Amino acid sequence: MKRFYSLFLSITMILGLAVSGCSTNEQATKSVGKKQEAVQKNVELTISAAASLQDALNDIKANFEKANPNVKINFNFGASGALQQQISQGAPVDLFFSAAEDKFNNLVQDGLIDKNQGKDVVGNKLVLVVPKDTKKEINSFEDLTKADKISIGTPEAVPAGQYGKETLENLNVWKAIEGKVVYGKDVRQVLSYVETNNVDAGIVYKTDALTSTKVKIVATAAENTHDPIIYPLGVIKNSKQLKEAKKFYEYLQNDESIKILEKYGFKGLN
Repeated sequence: MKRFYSLFLSITMILGLAVSGCSTNEQATKSVGKKQEAVQKNVELTISAAASLQDALNDIKANFEKANPNVKINFNFGASGALQQQISQGAPVDLFFSAAEDKFNNLVQDGLIDKNQGKDVVGNKLVLVVPKDTKKEINSFEDLTKADKISIGTPEAVPAGQYGKETLENLNVWKAIEGKVVYGKDVRQVLSYVETNNVDAGIVYKTDALTSTKVKIVATAAENTHDPIIYPLGVIKNSKQLKEAKKFYEYLQNDESIKILEKYGFKGLN
């Protein structure tokens, strides 16, 4: 009888240890799962994007983060040329959304963007804007000879400035007004100069002009006066969160995102 009782106690202890082990393993698994989930929730992406994309991308960001609560989007807006230089110098960036193909292609050639992870997403138009209450008779690019001060983005760094200079050169206006030009660090600064009457006119993208109630569009540059205005998007090869970067890269190209971009005046390319 004693032998039977001892055997019973041994079996009970073994079963208890087994159950305890299973419980411990289950808790450990849950703990690991929670840690992994916590890591996912802390993923942050940095997107360097042309200043002209600011309003549209903030709308898209809100939609994306709502659908993907584990990913936080941080934007770095500026002139495409300046952003390209930052990335070339090692700035921690996951995606580049440029307002010019040449700035984008420089990063492809440098091996920082895989051309298979690059896509032309939208286009834009170049317009001439003046202060809404202006008294000057400026109704065309040729009329800029009547202006005292004109603003464009710095052509070497700001694609809108590059396109603006091209347009004025092709219309044989550049030499006459070059000495009157006030350069902006990006297209939004050019718009600000016009809004505050610091200049008589400025050349910006249509999308930027549409965001302001303080300026009016008086002319649109013909497409044959400048290079095509294309906005390429690409994933930076050394992104530390490639999975999420590629996810947002694809999201920016879906129908919902393209409709938001078009709402702000961008042109679809399909």
